[in-house]
Amino acid sequence: MNTRKTTFEERIEIAKYCIENNRDFNKTAEKYQVNYSQVYNWVKKYEKHGDIGLVDGRGKGKPVEALTREEELELKIKALEQRNKFLQMENEVLKKQEEIERQLMNRK
Repeated sequence: MNTRKTTFEERIEIAKYCIENNRDFNKTAEKYQVNYSQVYNWVKKYEKHGDIGLVDGRGKGKPVEALTREEELELKIKALEQRNKFLQMENEVLKKQEEIERQLMNRK
C-alpha cells in the first residue's frame, strides 16, 4: 500500500481509533490508507509517550528555547496525566472483558 503524509493530529486520531477498536491494526490501516507497520508504531509511541510521541522529529529541527524548570514540570505533568487517562481506559476495557467472559461462562 502506498503511504501518504499524515499530520500530527491525524496520527493521534489514528492511534486512538486503533486502540478503541481492539488494536485492529489492519482495519485501521485500511480505513486511514496508511501502512500497517506505521499504525503499529504510532500506537506504541502513543501508549508510551502520549501525544508528544507522535511528533515527527525528522529533519533539521528548529532551535528550541530552553524551558524553565516550571515549564518542564508542566510538560511532565501533562504527559503523566495522559498516560494515567490511557491506563484508566485500558483498565475499564479489561474489567468489561472480564465481566463478559464471566457471563458467557455462567451461560454454559
